[in-house]
Amino acid sequence: MKEFVKNYKLINGVEIPKIGLGTWQIAPGKDAYNSVLMALRHGYRHIDTAAAYQNEKSVGDAIKDSGIPREEIFITTKLPAEIKDYHTAKKTFAKSLDLLGVEYVDLYLIHAPWPWNEIGKDCRAGNVEVYKAMEEFYKEGKAKAIGVSNFSPEDIENIIGNCEIMPMVNQIGYFIGLDQKSTIDYCNAKGIFIIAYSPLGIGYLLKNTVILEVAEKYSVSAAQICLRYLLQKGVAALPKSTHEERIIQNTELDFEIAKEDMLILDSVKGDPRRWS
Repeated sequence: MKEFVKNYKLINGVEIPKIGLGTWQIAPGKDAYNSVLMALRHGYRHIDTAAAYQNEKSVGDAIKDSGIPREEIFITTKLPAEIKDYHTAKKTFAKSLDLLGVEYVDLYLIHAPWPWNEIGKDCRAGNVEVYKAMEEFYKEGKAKAIGVSNFSPEDIENIIGNCEIMPMVNQIGYFIGLDQKSTIDYCNAKGIFIIAYSPLGIGYLLKNTVILEVAEKYSVSAAQICLRYLLQKGVAALPKSTHEERIIQNTELDFEIAKEDMLILDSVKGDPRRWS
């Protein structure tokens, strides 16, 4: 079995593939539809979307048209970051199920602890309110797992202290150069699984000279090094692509980065998304 289709196991026993297709910034319509269909045809079994991406219908149409049984595909979607009340959360989740054309999702996340245009805003009460709605989705079997995204340890403590069910996942930006050690250590201690979005640093890492040198040593691409690095850190990753050759290449991860080279990659510092 190829490494990328192997599974990790969440704290509640639900299994999640090591590599999924991320669909952030993939336009709804033919782009999202074609990317998801290509990924599924090349063995991907985890598709990550969100209400905020506005491509849930395209994702759902591709999943349906793939002919692959629903139970074989792991679907993640997310509650928009600005929604912080129980009733709107319920309505939004129902709409996501409808757009995706499914009776349940495998993972449902709060997209962020605050609205994206008000980063840092105190939304503790609202996060508890929407998470309690998500606990209902979980108990009803409409979400096989629930969790959060972009949450700090303090944000998660607020959920744990006021809700019944431990978040099973924290999906965060994590890639070579972006140190998320404190959040990852906290989540590991709690049994909260880490999913890495933007594993290629929104493409910037593909030009990083250190990564390119390591990639040359293993006769693989910079993208493959970035993804294999994350697998060796024990997290799942969500590379995004609309190009079939790259979708395929991102599945070819059956090699191991030596310890000394992992240390070299660990030495890369700085979030490339902020480079000029």
